[in-house]
Amino acid sequence: MASVTTASAPRLALPAVLRRPGARKLLALALLAAVLVPLADSRWASGSWPHALTVDLSKPLTSASTWVIDNRDSHPLFLYFFGYISNAVVLSVRAVYLTLLAAGWAGVTAFGALVAWRVAGVRLALGTAVAFLTCGVLGMWVPTMQTLALMVVAVLASVVVGFVLGLGAGLSDRLDRALRPVLDTMQVLPAFAYLLPVVLVFGIGVPAAVLATVVYAAPPMARLTALGLRGADPEVLEAVESLGATGRQRLLTARIPLARKELLLGLNQTIMMALSMAVIASVIGAGGLGDRVYQALASVDVGAALAAGIPIVLLAVVLDRVTAAAGQGTGTERPRTIGWPYALAVTVALAVAFRLLGSADWSDSWTLNIAEPVNRAVDWMTAHLYSGVPVVGGTADWAAHFTTWVLDPLRGGLQWLPWWSVLLIVAALAWLIGTWRTALTAVLAMAAIGVLGVWEPSLDTLAQVLAAVAVTLVLGIATGIAAARSDRFERALRPVLDVFQTMPQFVYLIPVVALFGVGRAPAVAAAVVYALPAVVRITAQGLRQVDPAALESARSLGATGRQQLWQIQLPLARRSLLLAVNQGVVLVLAVVIIGGLVGGGALGYNVAFGLAQGDLATGLVAGAAIVCLGLVLDRVTQPTERRARKGA
Repeated sequence: MASVTTASAPRLALPAVLRRPGARKLLALALLAAVLVPLADSRWASGSWPHALTVDLSKPLTSASTWVIDNRDSHPLFLYFFGYISNAVVLSVRAVYLTLLAAGWAGVTAFGALVAWRVAGVRLALGTAVAFLTCGVLGMWVPTMQTLALMVVAVLASVVVGFVLGLGAGLSDRLDRALRPVLDTMQVLPAFAYLLPVVLVFGIGVPAAVLATVVYAAPPMARLTALGLRGADPEVLEAVESLGATGRQRLLTARIPLARKELLLGLNQTIMMALSMAVIASVIGAGGLGDRVYQALASVDVGAALAAGIPIVLLAVVLDRVTAAAGQGTGTERPRTIGWPYALAVTVALAVAFRLLGSADWSDSWTLNIAEPVNRAVDWMTAHLYSGVPVVGGTADWAAHFTTWVLDPLRGGLQWLPWWSVLLIVAALAWLIGTWRTALTAVLAMAAIGVLGVWEPSLDTLAQVLAAVAVTLVLGIATGIAAARSDRFERALRPVLDVFQTMPQFVYLIPVVALFGVGRAPAVAAAVVYALPAVVRITAQGLRQVDPAALESARSLGATGRQQLWQIQLPLARRSLLLAVNQGVVLVLAVVIIGGLVGGGALGYNVAFGLAQGDLATGLVAGAAIVCLGLVLDRVTQPTERRARKGA
């Protein structure tokens, strides 16, 4: 008995608060800060990031970019490696573009409709035909073909690169471990961050746009390919191996066919990300629909931007529906009435027939100019809705109030905090939700922002992200709860979320510029609208997956619907809610950065300025800071696998 009492004494002496892992982590961090903060404060002032701890990279980056530009046409590395890649990209895009133009509007529309018919049925085929014809009616046929040509080449290259990487990761544990952090990092990077490195090497133009798109769109194909190969049924693999099949035969006859669903899902994700990036890449000379939107936004011509934005949305919806139907096997159970040879034959016949009739090219007389009426509507909104609306105020008033009452105080508060306190907050959040390695990664990434000399612009961007995330989570979680509790509301909301999730990031800038003008508040509004669908979906799915037995037990004890939500559903859906927060942060950051094009300022403006003025030093430093900020936000909102399992 004495030994038992002695053994239990230390445990009783430990305060109850410190028995929690989170409290022990905070105590350890406080003790470490008590030692390090006075030392840092005595050597460096406690205000903004100390100038002594910054590294000026403008001179070496300017020298490097000057060397690249001076040697781009003479150095063997560019002549015999990058030059061949650039020429191959240009020739491929040009060949696809000329093929699309030769097929004419009738041939392209017929081929798209027949492919949709074969994959998903008549309804999607009619929708595809209407989508292509609408692009022509809006006067955007040629830009649509330019975007489609770039898309075809970029998607093919992304699929090949992603499949090869995924194949290696799916068959090799070592390569999988090596690729995982790289793919995780690439997943959180905003699309804008991919533009500057390729511009440095390939210059402004189609090759840089295609290669930036490939780098951005290949990771989902790689990740899902590896997932599909690793998830193959072991019993099937053992059966194939027992028949004496070689490793190559097992791969071709078992692993890859069993991973068909994941491969097609990877194709779907790659196509959607490639379209989003191809539109954003208009900033570096991609041309097509994205260039029309970019030029229209630069001149605040909302009508022209909308005329180019509608075809982008239609193209995104069609590509998403067709590839999603192929991945789900929608048409596998019905008889295949249309074969690929038949589809090609019909396409060629229509293309030749309309070419002989002289109607292969879309005529200007068939177009509908919507820019003027849209701009008139915008002018009316400016006169009647921007300000002076009784009781509720105008949209410009809302934007101004949000900037004055939310964005400015939040930015001022973050920039007022001593630099070491920001690092402590980041460390505490990352360590509470993960491990010490997670906290160390987040702190080093945040410190790198200061070292790069862009501490204050980064905090400005962070303030916009935090404000947008707060609004997104309030609206998204509330809507997700409503969708989880009402089947009718969920069915009504589903098509809206589908359309919003397929729209490229660039398109979201059009309506907010029309409603709010330019500035930081419109950039935040665009980010909220872009991130909202993902938060709603993840929240609703997490609440619907809560164990029905737990809810039934709560009902039997007389719990009300509100009590079931707060005491059962939300706690049990904790992992899904954390995932919703993480995805909301990543998606918000992507659009806040692009918001630099419409007055968002901060890091997004630095990147846009660097691209527009050829000041690659400014752009690359801002791009590196965006990467670091993305890592920080991801680490403080994404629990590690071990932590998630404990929480579950």
